[in-house]
Amino acid sequence: MDVVLEKILTNFDKISAIPRCSKSEAAIGKWLCDWAAAAQLEYERDVAGNIVIRLPASAGYENSQSVVLQGHMDMVCEKIPSSKHNFTRDGIVTIREGDWLRADGTTLGADNGVAIVLAMAIVEEGIPHPPLELLFTVDEETGLTGAGFLEPGFLRSRRLINLDSEGEGAFTVGCAGGRDAIISLPLEYDAASDNSEFLKITVSGSRGGHSGADIHKNHANAIKILARLLYNLKSEFSFNLISIQGGQAHNAIARDASATICIFPEELEAISDNINQLTDIIQQEFRTQDPELTIHLSNTEKPHEMVTEIDTFRAISLLMALPHGLTAMSPDIPGLVETSNNLAVIGIENKSLNMLISIRSSVASRIDALAARISSIAELAGAEVTTSDGYPAWEADISSQLLLTSQKVYSALFGKEANVLTIHAGLECGVIGKIFPDMEMISFGPTIKNAHSPDEKLFLPSLSRTWEFLVQLLAALK
Repeated sequence: MDVVLEKILTNFDKISAIPRCSKSEAAIGKWLCDWAAAAQLEYERDVAGNIVIRLPASAGYENSQSVVLQGHMDMVCEKIPSSKHNFTRDGIVTIREGDWLRADGTTLGADNGVAIVLAMAIVEEGIPHPPLELLFTVDEETGLTGAGFLEPGFLRSRRLINLDSEGEGAFTVGCAGGRDAIISLPLEYDAASDNSEFLKITVSGSRGGHSGADIHKNHANAIKILARLLYNLKSEFSFNLISIQGGQAHNAIARDASATICIFPEELEAISDNINQLTDIIQQEFRTQDPELTIHLSNTEKPHEMVTEIDTFRAISLLMALPHGLTAMSPDIPGLVETSNNLAVIGIENKSLNMLISIRSSVASRIDALAARISSIAELAGAEVTTSDGYPAWEADISSQLLLTSQKVYSALFGKEANVLTIHAGLECGVIGKIFPDMEMISFGPTIKNAHSPDEKLFLPSLSRTWEFLVQLLAALK
């Protein structure tokens, strides 16, 4: 298996050399089509860019029911503030450290490049298998949108193995649904004062993480920390907002955020003291979850204009009032987050403060209720709110024959039982199941830590074991 693992990692480096942020999958899609053509395999690409590659059954498997191996082509593109990486042109640089694979200051893209290279290995290693369809979707990370474009006739199989789970030894059989809310708060401006200081407040060093899988870990959301600092200031000082930004993706907890404010020069020392005092309190609160959380102050050059004091107050109050994090735990499944939201991205554009919020729940009515709560808060501040159609939850079927077979193979191979669970993150199985209601599905994968953040890393021994299990499962599906 070690030789095969090295081949898998070689292919991972090949796809990592191709930029593949969400909505920019044309290059990786062409690469996969060229790979399929070189292997003399039938392939098809739909209008959205989703690809299916069809493999005829191995000898002796001709009468077996066909199977889909599924993953997505895109990745979350996040980097540390000091990184010069350009995701539109630069490939991901991978670094091996013992049993772990990580990237150089960026997300790794094991979510979900692992699915691509595992499927490729089935072909290149000549692994016996039933008729297979290798399905690679686009734009999963921004709301599972690529899978939503699948047409009923695009897939012939009615058994699907999703390779987008991140914990070895677990079978995922259900997931949360979700919806995004976009808030726009119009801002009025005044000319920037000549006799002022311009102070930049930067929050950084949060561990961030996946806004579904990690939301219960209470990592600091840099946007909410920044809002707290600004709200605390406004009770004692008059100031104007110049700019504010934070977060990078709807499904990543914001690691960094910053704001520039206009202040009276004579109040600079008092304002700095105020921020530093609250910084000590916040760092103490997050000393366990986010020990590297930092808040930095610096002077900036004079801008041309500044937000009025009234709209500065409205913007800060809105950011302070908007919820973030865990809302409810499941009453039926111990330890499962049922409902949450992520205040994901903020920024000023065209004289409007824009906010992106990701809402998740395994209960559809709770999504509606939380979306209504968020909309009400925004509307009270005078903001406009739009919500996406969202994506459906995947309801668990613990009697599935595919699940039962997977459990049997896992137990025989490793001498222990696999965990069967539902997760708070969104998986394309929910969308696919809505389009193909008779599809039997299961999801598994190797151990990936800190997905959707520059700390993402892949545990290589678990990748090897996941490969071994996949091989044996395909044999059992003869």
